Amino acid sequence: MAIIINIDVMLAKRKMSVTELSERVGITMANISIMKNGKAKAVRFSTLEAICKTLDCQPGDILEYKSDEETQ
Repeated sequence: MAIIINIDVMLAKRKMSVTELSERVGITMANISIMKNGKAKAVRFSTLEAICKTLDCQPGDILEYKSDEETQ
Protein backbone atom coordinates (compact mmCIF):
# COMPACT_ATOMS: atom_id res chain seq x y z
CA MET A 1 0.00 0.00 0.00
CA ALA A 2 1.28 3.44 -0.87
CA ILE A 3 -0.15 6.84 -0.19
CA ILE A 4 1.21 9.37 -2.67
CA ILE A 5 1.31 13.05 -1.69
CA ASN A 6 0.86 15.33 -4.70
CA ILE A 7 1.80 18.68 -3.17
CA ASP A 8 4.06 19.40 -6.16
CA VAL A 9 1.10 19.15 -8.53
CA MET A 10 -1.02 21.55 -6.50
CA LEU A 11 1.86 23.98 -6.04
CA ALA A 12 2.37 24.07 -9.80
CA LYS A 13 -1.35 24.58 -10.45
CA ARG A 14 -1.44 27.46 -7.96
CA LYS A 15 1.92 28.87 -9.14
CA MET A 16 3.15 28.84 -5.55
CA SER A 17 6.61 28.03 -4.23
CA VAL A 18 7.43 25.64 -1.40
CA THR A 19 8.75 28.63 0.53
CA GLU A 20 5.45 30.50 0.19
CA LEU A 21 3.44 27.42 1.20
CA SER A 22 5.72 26.90 4.20
CA GLU A 23 5.25 30.48 5.37
CA ARG A 24 1.47 30.49 4.87
CA VAL A 25 0.87 27.11 6.53
CA GLY A 26 3.39 27.60 9.33
CA ILE A 27 5.42 24.43 8.87
CA THR A 28 9.06 24.15 7.96
CA MET A 29 10.27 23.67 4.41
CA ALA A 30 11.99 20.52 5.67
CA ASN A 31 8.64 19.03 6.74
CA ILE A 32 7.04 19.91 3.41
CA SER A 33 10.00 18.29 1.69
CA ILE A 34 9.54 15.13 3.77
CA MET A 35 5.89 15.00 2.72
CA LYS A 36 6.70 15.67 -0.96
CA ASN A 37 9.30 12.89 -1.01
CA GLY A 38 6.93 10.34 0.49
CA LYS A 39 8.97 9.98 3.69
CA ALA A 40 6.26 11.24 6.07
CA LYS A 41 4.91 8.62 8.46
CA ALA A 42 1.88 10.73 9.41
CA VAL A 43 0.19 14.02 8.63
CA ARG A 44 -1.87 15.89 11.21
CA PHE A 45 -5.38 16.79 10.15
CA SER A 46 -4.68 20.38 11.20
CA THR A 47 -1.68 20.47 8.84
CA LEU A 48 -3.69 18.91 6.01
CA GLU A 49 -6.48 21.42 6.63
CA ALA A 50 -4.03 24.35 6.52
CA ILE A 51 -2.46 23.07 3.30
CA CYS A 52 -5.88 22.61 1.67
CA LYS A 53 -7.00 26.05 2.80
CA THR A 54 -3.82 27.67 1.47
CA LEU A 55 -3.92 25.79 -1.85
CA ASP A 56 -7.73 26.08 -2.14
CA CYS A 57 -8.13 22.34 -2.72
CA GLN A 58 -9.58 19.16 -1.25
CA PRO A 59 -7.56 16.50 0.62
CA GLY A 60 -8.14 14.16 -2.34
CA ASP A 61 -6.28 16.62 -4.56
CA ILE A 62 -3.18 16.08 -2.43
CA LEU A 63 -3.50 12.46 -1.25
CA GLU A 64 -3.65 9.50 -3.63
CA TYR A 65 -3.73 5.77 -2.93
CA LYS A 66 -1.87 3.31 -5.14
CA SER A 67 -1.77 -0.43 -4.51
CA ASP A 68 1.56 -2.22 -4.22
CA GLU A 69 1.21 -3.56 -7.77
CA GLU A 70 0.81 -0.05 -9.17
CA THR A 71 3.84 1.35 -7.34
CA GLN A 72 6.29 -1.29 -8.57
